[in-house]
Amino acid sequence: MRYRPISPAVLAGELTDRIDALGGPRLAVAVDGAAGATETAQLADALVDPLRLRGRATLRVSARDFLRPASLRFEHGRTNPDARYTDWLDLGALRREVLEPLKGSGEVLPSLWDAERDRATRAERVPLPEGAVVLLDGELLLGAGLAFDLAVHLWLSPAALRRRVPDAWAVPAYERYEEEVDPGSLADVVVRVDDPRHPALYLP
Repeated sequence: MRYRPISPAVLAGELTDRIDALGGPRLAVAVDGAAGATETAQLADALVDPLRLRGRATLRVSARDFLRPASLRFEHGRTNPDARYTDWLDLGALRREVLEPLKGSGEVLPSLWDAERDRATRAERVPLPEGAVVLLDGELLLGAGLAFDLAVHLWLSPAALRRRVPDAWAVPAYERYEEEVDPGSLADVVVRVDDPRHPALYLP
């Protein structure tokens, strides 16, 4: 595979250009990568102000605020990689509360579940005008039927994945994701982030 080295600032700028060039009344953009090992939230955050300067209303949403309750996530233990892969994220809630309303009424729920307190956030819906962008960061987002207008995948080499994932027990979940889903083939943009200070864009 060939990659083009790029600075984080230039990466944010190029992604902003690409998002702003997309058609459609409202857009859903995903930034996908292994939690704790890739800086998905930081990259999504870096796109907010540049998009707003382009006149795009922008809402940040994190998949970690759409996890299932602890009783469901930890039914098979707190360190089960298969559960991490299939049972942690509430895909139905993301569709129902974020992605479908984004394309319909425009009233999006920014968060649903506080995983630390294990209770509903009781957040209010946010009305988004035409031209708005929802920036969603999280892990294991691709290949699950979620409809994104642009998907960015932050890719780690196998060695970097094992080295940088903070919870070693979760590594098999990401390896399974790579093998079964091949997120790099589904994403619109793939960024190698073995060293987050020196990302590199995949050149197809």
